[in-house]
Order: sequence, then C-alpha cells, then structure tokens
Amino acid sequence: MPRKGLTARALIIGLLGSVAVCFVVVWAELVITTIQIAILQFAPAAIGFLLIVVIGNVVLRKFRSRLGLSAHEVIIIYMMVLVAALLTSRGLLERLVATLVAYHYYATPANNWAELFFPNTPQWAVPFNVEGQTGQYLVTAFYEGLSPGQPVPWGPWLIPLLAWAAVSLSMLFCFACLATILRKQWVDNEKLTFPLTQLPLALAQDKAGAESFFRNKLMWLGFAIPTVIFVLNGLHAINPAIPQIALTHPLNAAFSGLGAAWGSMGYTVAFGSMAAVGFAYFLPTELLFSLWFFFWFVRLENVLFTALGMGAEAMPLYPTSLLNGYQVAGAYLVVVGYIIKSAWPHLREFVRQATSGAREPLGEREFLPPRLALYGLFAAGGVCIWWFTQLGMSPLMAALELIIYLLVVVPVMARSVSEAGMLMTETSFRPVDLVRLVSTQARLGRRTLTSLSLADAVFTRDLRGNLLSTFLDGLKMSDALKLDRRALLYGIIIAVFVALLVGGYLHVVTPYHIGALGMYGYIYRANPIWGFKHFAPVLQMADKYDARLPVFFASGMGIATILSMLRIRYVWWPLAPLAFALSGSWSMIVFWFPFLVAWLIKTTIARYGGWTAYTRLQPFFLGLILGEFSQAVIWASIGGIWRVPTPYFPWP
Repeated sequence: MPRKGLTARALIIGLLGSVAVCFVVVWAELVITTIQIAILQFAPAAIGFLLIVVIGNVVLRKFRSRLGLSAHEVIIIYMMVLVAALLTSRGLLERLVATLVAYHYYATPANNWAELFFPNTPQWAVPFNVEGQTGQYLVTAFYEGLSPGQPVPWGPWLIPLLAWAAVSLSMLFCFACLATILRKQWVDNEKLTFPLTQLPLALAQDKAGAESFFRNKLMWLGFAIPTVIFVLNGLHAINPAIPQIALTHPLNAAFSGLGAAWGSMGYTVAFGSMAAVGFAYFLPTELLFSLWFFFWFVRLENVLFTALGMGAEAMPLYPTSLLNGYQVAGAYLVVVGYIIKSAWPHLREFVRQATSGAREPLGEREFLPPRLALYGLFAAGGVCIWWFTQLGMSPLMAALELIIYLLVVVPVMARSVSEAGMLMTETSFRPVDLVRLVSTQARLGRRTLTSLSLADAVFTRDLRGNLLSTFLDGLKMSDALKLDRRALLYGIIIAVFVALLVGGYLHVVTPYHIGALGMYGYIYRANPIWGFKHFAPVLQMADKYDARLPVFFASGMGIATILSMLRIRYVWWPLAPLAFALSGSWSMIVFWFPFLVAWLIKTTIARYGGWTAYTRLQPFFLGLILGEFSQAVIWASIGGIWRVPTPYFPWP
C-alpha cells in the first residue's frame, strides 16, 4: 500500500513554525540565557509548537472534523520545527557565527593570537581582515554593539557564511545518507526503543473520546508536578521572598572531607530534571543501571589514580579526566565495531541493492535512494575533506577529522539517543586528540592547528543538536504512521534552508544590536576560543609526547571489548559498553541523577507491579516530560515579553 505523503497545509504550517522557532531560540538562548530551549535532542521549543498544533487541531475537529490534521501531518510539522530549532541552536548556527570573529576579539599582545593564527586563516573563511590589526570595527561592533543608526556591516560576512554553509550542507547530506543506511537495522532488525519518539507519537495520534491522551488523569498528575515547581521557582526569580525548590545540588563539597584524593573525582552535581526521569522510564532497566554505574565508576577511578600518585589531569576542552577521555575514545571504536558487526548482513544487502540499481518496493522508499545514499556518502565526505584542506588542514588530518567525526563519534551519539534515550549528545574527545597517541600536536603545524580550532568549535567539540539521531527518530515515527519517508525528507530540506537563512540572519544581526558581551557567555566567550587557548601554548612551547595515552586508550578498548563479550554471552549481564563510552560526557553529568531515580522507580514497579503496572503508569511519565518542557516554553515567552527573570531549567 502506498504511504501517506506531504500535504500543502502541513508544509505551510511547518514552514511558518520553522520561521517562528528561529526567533524564539535566538531570543531565549542568547538574550534571556537562562532557558536553553533547543540544545536537547528533544527540543522544548519544538514540543511547545507541537502542543499548540495539537490543541488547535482538537478545537478544529470539534467544529469541522474533516479539516483536522492527520497524525502524519502533525509529525511532518513537528520534524520541520525540530530541525529548524536544532540548527538555529547548538546544532550549527550558535557555534558557527561566533567562531568566525571570537578569536579576533579576544586576541591580545599577551596571548599573541594575531601572530599565531591570523596569518594562517584563509580570508574567505572569516569576515575580518586577516592581514589587519586587532580591534577591527566589524568585530568590535559585534561584541560591543552598534552605535544608534549604524547599519549592520553585511558585506564582509557574505562570503564566509556561504563558504561555511557549503561544508555544513555537505555534512547534513552525509547525515541523511547514514540515516538511510542505518534505518532498517536499528528500526526493523534491532528494534531499538527510540524513547524520544514516544511523546510526539502520543500527541499526534491522540483522538477525541475517553481514551484521549489529554483525558488521562495520570498524565495530568505527571504534568502538574513540574508545573507547580517551575511556577514556584519562576515567581522566586521575580521576587526572591517567595521560596523555591532547588533543582541543582552540587556534591563535590560533600566528598571533599573524605580526603585530598576525592578532590580529583571531577565535577559532580545532581540535576533534578523531571523530564529526564520521564524519558528514562522508557529505557531498559539494565541500561539505566549501566549509565549511572559507569558515571560513578569513572569518578572512583579518578580518586584511585590520585591516591596512587598518578594524578588525574583534565582532558583538554572536556569536563573529564585525561585517563577517562582516552578510555572513552577507545570504547567508541569498540562500540562502532559492535554496531558494524551486528549490522553486517544488512550492510551487505544494502550495498548489493545500491550497486545493482534494484528498484525499491512500492510504498517502502527509503529516506534517500540506496544508490544515492551509498555513493553520496563518499562524495559528500570527499567534499568535506577537500574543504578542510582549503581551510588549512593537512590532507591526512582532514581525512582523520572527517572519518572520526562522521563514522565514529556521530553514530555513537545517535546510538546513545536511539538506544539510551540521551536527551543531549556530547562526547569526551576530538579527532585531533587521537594524534597524541602516536605523535605531538605541535608537529601538525600552525595552519592545521588554526583550521582545527575553527572546525572543532563549529563541528566536533560540542555535539548537541546532532541531526543524525533526529533523522532516525523521524524515520521511526514515519514507520509508525505509514508516512512516506521521502515526504519527510522534503519537509526537512525546507526546514534546513529556513534555519540557515532566518537563523543565520538573526545570529548576525542580534549581537550587533545588543552586543555579544551582554549575551550568553558560553556561545560568545567560551566555545569559540577554547581551541585557540589550547593550541596557542602548543605552538609557542611545543607539547611533549605522553606515553601514557596509548595505555589509557588500550584500556578503554579492553574494558569495552570485555563488556561486549559478556553482553553477548550472558543474557543477565547488566553492564553495556555504550554506557561506558558515555561515562565522561557532559550529558552524563547532567542526567546521571534522573537515570538513577528512574532505575529505582522501574525496579520497584517491575518487582511489585509487573508489566501491567509499568504500562498503566506510562502516561504519568509522559506528563512529566510535557509539563517540564511546556514550562520552559511558557517562561521563555514571559521573559521575552515582560523582560523579567526566569527560573533555571536543569539541563544546561
């Protein structure tokens, strides 16, 4: 049977929603700053718009049932808005625009960046004059704001933005190719849970009557808990005399009294996200146990190494130790090997189908035609490698950057969402960190390290907003609703271009009018310059080869391999190699505590209530998600309209 296609009204609503969400994300995240409304893979900004569409649809059906949107139309709209939100946020534009000017603004005679990096930057890649001095008007006005009546200096921005858009679109096309290749294995063969699809599907498929999602009392009970908490905390932000319920509890001070070694355990805090508990409820119990177990395993490992006098130095640019950072890198390779081994029969069949040119079965068209997905992955990947060489990387480093990022890190991050339900995708190493296994980074040279400082800030360091996992979630929902996957693709393509045009415009204009110094610090004063801060001393003094790093890397591979073998051989074995690979990430720092809470809840339900109780309680946990994310949208609107303080949401 033919699948359902893209309708004109779904396209129009999705288009309008994509434009609107660009404005909402830029204002909420960069100007209000306390509500990061689209950094999660399950963006509250998109959920807020989805809720508006669903409620409007319910009202419309009461008067004209034939005019109501069908479930597949709602999901197309949701996916368009979600893609636009992620790209406007941390998925691309928040990292891109600031990176092109930040290292110029923060260059000083003391750090010598003007000499180290400016001459090694191609002029077409940045808007400022690379042969000029520091303090150029274009950059200064971006950070300090334009004087009244001065126009935005668009001219120098056009070529760099177009150049970076070219490589960004090539990357996104690679993601679409990978989603096409992986879909059948992850959705049909392995039947991964895809927890982030539960709530959108429940809302999209909701129907009037006693079985309606919005008539479930457990759902409203779950909805009420975060609503009451964030209303109270929001009122406290406006009037501190009103009490609040703290949702962030630092734990390092509690362990400091145990001895000096405990000071090296790493940043440890309990974030009380009720939405994260809601998502975690839909994960396998043993996976939940693995996730929080390895979070604490890493901290105890750091304490032990410090107690033995080995130290626990920090991993460059990541909130974990050097030991764990390289262990994680080794674990990633094992997880990718496990993914390939499990999918090998499917991959052989996919290659056979793509190279033979066989026609796809009627009604079962993939996201992209198999031949285009296979050859397009190599072609677009080749474009990215060539682009990196033009930016200044050596050919070997450009290939390593692309291969590790695209074929190792991004698939593991997507797996962490599809299988482990991670709301945030973050890793603990960059491709350039692997160079230190065999050599020093100083040997890469100034041009390569300059280009890596730019490319890592835009693509490889902060992976929040990873669209591969979003594409796979969309394909999972399209199968549940019998939606033509190609129709979903067309909607996403339109959303991508809306985000690049509207979001790109806002990311340039807003700092010039407000001044980036008064906007969100991480975007304008941290992520864009961390790479330059790291590589400047490497170029000035040269780093030394660290023989411990291959040992750390091999130990990570060994631990992940043993975990994989035990996982395959023994059904009861609870520890998953994927959880070990995620152990040092910022994502686990944020979500370990909700995972622990969800594990305790699920274990109790499984013991005393069984499957029946687990199923009956699902609406309650969906309500937790909807309540917390609805409050994020409401408070972002309140803060934007009335310019009042907003409550803190526990997923920074």
